[in-house]
Amino acid sequence: MIFEFFGSKKKAVIAMAHIGALPGTPLYDAKGGVAKLVDGVLADVEKLQAGGVDAIMFGNENDRPYVFKAPPEGIAAMTAVVEAVKPALKVPFGVNYLWDPTASVAIGAATGAKFVREIFTGLFASDMGLWEPNCAAASRLRHNLGRDDMKLLFNINAEFAHSLDQRPIELRAKSAVFSSLADAILVSGPLTGQPADQSHLRKVAETVTDVPIFANTGVNIDNVRDVLSVASGVVIGTHFKVDGNTWNAVDGDRVKRFMDVVATLR
Repeated sequence: MIFEFFGSKKKAVIAMAHIGALPGTPLYDAKGGVAKLVDGVLADVEKLQAGGVDAIMFGNENDRPYVFKAPPEGIAAMTAVVEAVKPALKVPFGVNYLWDPTASVAIGAATGAKFVREIFTGLFASDMGLWEPNCAAASRLRHNLGRDDMKLLFNINAEFAHSLDQRPIELRAKSAVFSSLADAILVSGPLTGQPADQSHLRKVAETVTDVPIFANTGVNIDNVRDVLSVASGVVIGTHFKVDGNTWNAVDGDRVKRFMDVVATLR
């Protein structure tokens, strides 16, 4: 069993529902407003669920350029969008506010999410500057809000960044479980939509055996067999989009074809 909310599934697929740019960000469509954000993500959620994904994760990938501390208007808008979409959900859901673990936990707790994904540990040189997440603050907030049941998925090697911690990735992953209570470890590629190094994924899976390991980026119909031979699950955004473009809408046919392959692997 991966997590209780996945039932008896031995391999899980978490699909991204990318919300349009939130208020306060350069790409926000003020004319369309929050209503447009809700309509857009609802259309994607419908296709993802029809294709048979196991869970959905709401994210603010469109809020470029990214920040390390979520502004109040972003937290409020993302919470409002998730709450508006919840009645349509038939699968468990999680949230991720890039790149703020405390905000992600707050939104997850407020909306009833089953899990939260973020960079919780480490120190990185990134496109956004020096990246120093505060795992302790996020974990304490989860506890203080009475949501110890909400799983924290630790993305162990940040996208758009380079770790300043020179320990091997598998040791950093093991340390995150031991010292920071990670509920799962996610292994990423260097950018959104680019695959994780298969050797990194394998080393982490061989070293960390007490929590699930997920491939976090770049999984597609051509590599999913290899990935799931090692990992407990995958997080997919880009591959499910029209033409495999991160910023496009979800392509329901791509989702269905992918999930048909996954069905043969579990």
